[in-house]
This record gives sequence, C-alpha cells and structure tokens, in this order.
Amino acid sequence: MEARAVARYVRISSRKVNIVIDLIRGKKVGEAFAILKHTPKAASPILEKLLKSAIANAENNHNMDVDKLYISEAYATQGPTLKRFRAASKGRGVRILKRTSHITLVVKEKE
Repeated sequence: MEARAVARYVRISSRKVNIVIDLIRGKKVGEAFAILKHTPKAASPILEKLLKSAIANAENNHNMDVDKLYISEAYATQGPTLKRFRAASKGRGVRILKRTSHITLVVKEKE
C-alpha cells in the first residue's frame, strides 16, 4: 500500500529540488521532517508541505500508521519553461528561462 502527493508547476528548477530530495529519499517520515527543517535550500519548505500532504493522504485515504511510514519514492521532473526577455546592452534582449518542475513523493508503510 502506498500514498502519493504530487506538486505540479512549482516555480523552482528540478535540479535544485533533486539536491534536497536525495537527502530524504528512503528515510522515515520523522527523520525526513528534521532534515527538511534544517536544510537551508529553497526547495525545503516546498518538500515539507508536500510530505505533509502525502502523510495526510496515507492516514485519511489508506488508513496507514503514520509512525511506520517512510519515503519510498521521491523525484522531480522538469515542467514547462517560462521564457522571458531582459534588456541587455546595445538595445539587445537576452532570453531568461524560468524553469518549473513537477515533484512527486510516495510514502509506504514499513512492515
């Protein structure tokens, strides 16, 4: 039995999110919260909110025990890129890519 939570079109690059995801993958839920709380990265609050959502899904939809949950899968894939222009020297315009990502967290119950 597994419960998942997905955050789509999050305005942060998937490379930046994957750095923090690598820290919590495979950890127990309580340990993952502690890691996210003390990691000074922009992705940490986003992942913390997503983890709370996955735990709520597990508890309410699948009647799982919160104390036995661990993060079985966690990944961030690239979403659509917002293309913007910024003024540059000599009347030019420089393209700026504002990347988005789709983040998925899956929690399972430890036997």
